[in-house]
Amino acid sequence: MLGRMTSTGVDIVELDRIAVYESLRLVGLARGTDWERDTPCAGWTLRRLVAHMAAQHHGFAAAARGAGHETAHWREPQDMSDPERTYRGAATAVLAAFAEPGVTEGEFVLPEIRAGGAFPGGMALGFHFVDYVVHAWDVAATLGVGLELPDHVRGAALAVARLVPTDPAGRGPGFAFAPPVDVPMGADPLDEALRLLGRTPEKWPLSGDGADSQPI
Repeated sequence: MLGRMTSTGVDIVELDRIAVYESLRLVGLARGTDWERDTPCAGWTLRRLVAHMAAQHHGFAAAARGAGHETAHWREPQDMSDPERTYRGAATAVLAAFAEPGVTEGEFVLPEIRAGGAFPGGMALGFHFVDYVVHAWDVAATLGVGLELPDHVRGAALAVARLVPTDPAGRGPGFAFAPPVDVPMGADPLDEALRLLGRTPEKWPLSGDGADSQPI
């Protein structure tokens, strides 16, 4: 699926770094009652979404070190009284782990994606990259602000999104992504990627009770 270089010829480690830094910028915009806002992830406030994002960073960082099978690394932080600080620490950990030499040549055990076995490092980073493009969008949509990602990052996210299996048995509640939704003619790369992964961009930001939220 992916090695160090994506099909677009761009380094997957660098793509991931850009997506994570954008998520950091967006999380840093939240203030006060923003943390209790509904998000595009069904039933989750922004505080809970950021806890999930932090846990995934720690889990992937552990997987890069060969410890992905240890479930403790994937648990959401118990103290979310300062979500931005907690998230920044988790993002720092995963960026450091992915910056280690040979990370894309290693193997990642990712129990939340598949029980047993391991994924090639480049593929695992592809999972993390597209997840953080989507979650960065989730935070931006929740706050009603724009997502700032370069065109080549958006294009790479679409390329990865097109490779994600669409089997209904692996989409929906309890899985990483909802079933894909129709992509309108002329959709830009980010919009298409979001729709392929089950998001409905035109419904956000919402002012109501989050009834249109999507699985994570």
